[in-house]
Amino acid sequence: MKPNTTSYITLKTSRLGNLILVANATHLIGLYFADCEHVPVAQRDWKLDPKHPILRQAREEISEYLAGARKTFSIPIHYAGTDFQNEIWRQIALIPFGETITYTDLAQRAGNPNAVRAAGTATGSNRLGIIIPCHRVVGKNNALGGYAGGLDRKTHLLHLESNPGSFPRKASSQIPRRDRPGPTAK
Repeated sequence: MKPNTTSYITLKTSRLGNLILVANATHLIGLYFADCEHVPVAQRDWKLDPKHPILRQAREEISEYLAGARKTFSIPIHYAGTDFQNEIWRQIALIPFGETITYTDLAQRAGNPNAVRAAGTATGSNRLGIIIPCHRVVGKNNALGGYAGGLDRKTHLLHLESNPGSFPRKASSQIPRRDRPGPTAK
């Protein structure tokens, strides 16, 4: 007997654009910006269900976060990748609200300081944007680097975390001064 592989989806509108939320029966398994290239192609086993309890909770928590009223998420999540990817995503999830680290720091925290590029690739494979806050990972010299949602959104999220409840009008290729990591950043 084949296990139930149904995934449930819903759309959430936000000031960052439309988000696609994907859940299995018990966990959030995807959060994507609808207009980005990393959105998975709709699957036959996806079922539109905006009333699904996990999806409702995710919509509420994201709304609270974007309003500056939430700093952490309690929604149950599940991600599946290689051991290295899972460790990278776990380490990203540990970055506190309002702080940033570099890809070099991330590779070190994941126990493989020579795997900076692999850490960047794993970061780009994150299927739970915002919840696993990969926007908090930056390049050397505080350059924003890449972001699956686009650099404008990364800038907005970093600004939100340094100024809860407010959003900038224009994006920048550098982190706002308050968001810059301390002198130990590489």
